[in-house]
Amino acid sequence: MATPTQEIETKLTWRRFENGESEWDSWTDKIFVQDTSHKCPTYVHKTPPCQGSCPSGHDVRGWLAIVRQLEKPVSGMDWKEYAFRRATDANPFPSMMGRVCPAPCQTGCNRNEVDDYVGINAVEQFIGDTALAQGYKFTAGPDTGKKVAVIGGGPAGLAAAYQLRRMGHGVTLFEKDVELGGMMRYGIPNYRIPRDKLAAEIQRIIDMGVEVKTGVRVGKDISVAALEKDYGAILWALGCQTGRGLPIPGWEGTPNCVSGVAFLKAFNEGRMKVTAKQVVCIGGGDTSIDVISVSRRIGCNAAAGLPEAVVSDSSLHQSQSLADSAEPAEATLTSLFTKDKMFAAEHEIHDALHEGCAILDGVMPLEVIIGADGRATGLKVCDCTMNGMTPVPKEGTERVLPADLIVSAIGQGGDLEGLEEMASSRKLIDADGFYQVPGKPGHFAAGDIIRPHLLTTAIGQASVAAESINEYLNNAELKKRPKVDVHHFDLEQKMEEAGLSPIKFKHGDRGDLRGTSEGNWAIHNYEDRAFAEVISHKELFLGHFKYEARYRRSEDVPSSDEVLGHFHERMNALDEAQVIGEAKRCMSCGLCFECDNCVIFCPQDAVHRVEKGKSTTGRYVATDYARCIGCHICADVCPTGYIKMGLGE
Repeated sequence: MATPTQEIETKLTWRRFENGESEWDSWTDKIFVQDTSHKCPTYVHKTPPCQGSCPSGHDVRGWLAIVRQLEKPVSGMDWKEYAFRRATDANPFPSMMGRVCPAPCQTGCNRNEVDDYVGINAVEQFIGDTALAQGYKFTAGPDTGKKVAVIGGGPAGLAAAYQLRRMGHGVTLFEKDVELGGMMRYGIPNYRIPRDKLAAEIQRIIDMGVEVKTGVRVGKDISVAALEKDYGAILWALGCQTGRGLPIPGWEGTPNCVSGVAFLKAFNEGRMKVTAKQVVCIGGGDTSIDVISVSRRIGCNAAAGLPEAVVSDSSLHQSQSLADSAEPAEATLTSLFTKDKMFAAEHEIHDALHEGCAILDGVMPLEVIIGADGRATGLKVCDCTMNGMTPVPKEGTERVLPADLIVSAIGQGGDLEGLEEMASSRKLIDADGFYQVPGKPGHFAAGDIIRPHLLTTAIGQASVAAESINEYLNNAELKKRPKVDVHHFDLEQKMEEAGLSPIKFKHGDRGDLRGTSEGNWAIHNYEDRAFAEVISHKELFLGHFKYEARYRRSEDVPSSDEVLGHFHERMNALDEAQVIGEAKRCMSCGLCFECDNCVIFCPQDAVHRVEKGKSTTGRYVATDYARCIGCHICADVCPTGYIKMGLGE
C-alpha cells in the first residue's frame, strides 16, 4: 500500500546506503583498520548551493546564520544591522530583491532533499525592510581621487556605483530617463515593487556621494570622447528597454502591436491609466505576466481612444477620469511552453489566473489578423509541442483570438542609437570575463546590455565589473576569477573581527615549529575550498534534519471581481519570530552550525568544543590528535559536510 502524502512529508526517512549495497568499498575498509589509520578530521569550507546558484553571489548562508542568532555581530552592532551589512556586500537592494527575485538560490537549496527549500527571499525582504525602517546607511571608502562614469541608472549601474563608492572612487551616473531605477522602476509594476521602498534603496546609494545626471543620453547629449577625457573608466550599464517584435506575418508596422517593455513603461510612468478591451500578450516570462496582470488592474474605457496611442507616444498622458470610470478588460497570455515549464515564477502564474487572466499554454502565434483600417483585430494561433526551443505546430488546431491590443513579451534588446561604435553584431555590447569591452581600454559593461537576464544577474555582474575597474584604475593586473565566483565567507576576516587572529610567527624567535597544532600562529586543520567547490546534498548527513514546514509569506491576491483598481502590494512580510524560525531551517551546508554531533558521537572524546573565549563561526570544535584514531564517525554524523577525513597518510 502506498504511503500517504501527509506521512511522507512529516515522517522522513533517510539512509546512508541504497538497496543492493551489500559490500564495503575499498574506502570503507580503511575506516575499520583503525589502529593503523592516520586519517584525522579536517574542517573544510565549501560554497553552499544557494550561494552557488545566486547570480549576485550572495553569502546567503552567512546572513541566515546571523538572523538565526548563530553568528554573533561585532561589538555594539544589532544583529539586524549585521545581517544587513552581510547581505549588502553583494546586493544593495535587499528590500526589492526579496520581493521580485525569482530566487534560483531556493531552487538550488539542499533543504529540498529533506522537505522544502528555505524561504531565502522572505528573510531577505525582512532584512531590507528593517534596514529602511531603521535608517541604516552605506559608507563610502576613503577618496582615491579617481573618477568613473556609469552609463545607466538601473540595477547594474546603481549596484556598480555602490561598489565603486565603497572602494573610494568618484562616480557620476548618467541616466536618459528622468528617474533612476531602470527595469525596477519602469519594467515592474508598483504592486510588486513599492515605489517608496525602491526610492529609499536608490537614495541610500546616492547618499554615498554619487553624482547623478538624469535626462542625459550619452551619444546624443554628451559624447563618448568627452567621457573618455573626463573619467578614468566608463561602465556601460544601459540595460535593454526595447522589446522584440513577433517574427510572424502582420506584426511589422501594425499600430496596435506593441512590445511588453513599452506597455509596462507607459503604465509605470503613470501615463497609461486604461488599456484595450481585449489584450493578448505573447510570452511566458515574468514580463508577460505583468502585462496581463496590469491590464486586469487598469481595465478599459472606450473614451480613451486608440489603446496603443499612449504606449507608442511618450508625450501622451491619459487622464485619471478614464481610470475612475474604467470597466474590466480581458487579458490573455499565450505561451509556447506548458505552465510547468514557463519561465515565469510559479506563484506569479497562479496569481494571474486567480485575478481572472487567461493563460493558453502550449500555443504558438502564427499570424496577426489585420482589419480594413490597418489595425490588428486578432491573433491566429495553434497548439504546439516543443522540440528543445523550437515550437512544432499541431495541424488542425488553428484558431483566432480576438484582440484590440497585441503585446509581444518574448525578449528585449538594447538601444544603442548614437553609440553604434559600441554595438556588437547582436546590437548589444560585448564583454569578456572581467566585463571589459574588447578592444576598448577603460571601457567596461554589465547587466542586460551584455545579455538580457535577471535583475540579480545584473547586480552580480556589476560587482565583478567594479572590481575590474578598480584594478584598471590602479594599473594592477586583473586577477583570475575563481571557479566559484561569489562573495565568500572569510574565516580569517571573521577571526580578526572577533579578536582571534593568529599571532605573527617569527622563525628567529621560535625556531622551526612546523607540524604542531598547538601554536597560535596559523588557522590549523582548516581548508577553504569555497572558491572551487559547491557542496552537494550527498556530502551532508541528512538524517540529522527533521521535517519543518516552511514559514510562508501570505499574499493579498485579488479575485477576478476585485482586481480592477487593486494596486496595493500583494506580498505580506514575515514577522521577526517567523523570520528567525525560517532562518533556523537553513542546513548551513559546508560550514559548522554548532550542532555538537561530532562531540557527542566521538568514541575517543577526541573532538571537543573550543574554549568559549576562543571560538567563533567556523571554529566551534577542535580535535585532540593524540586521542583521534581516525574512525571517521565525526565526519559521518556532521550534518553540514564540514568535516572531512583529510589529515595524515
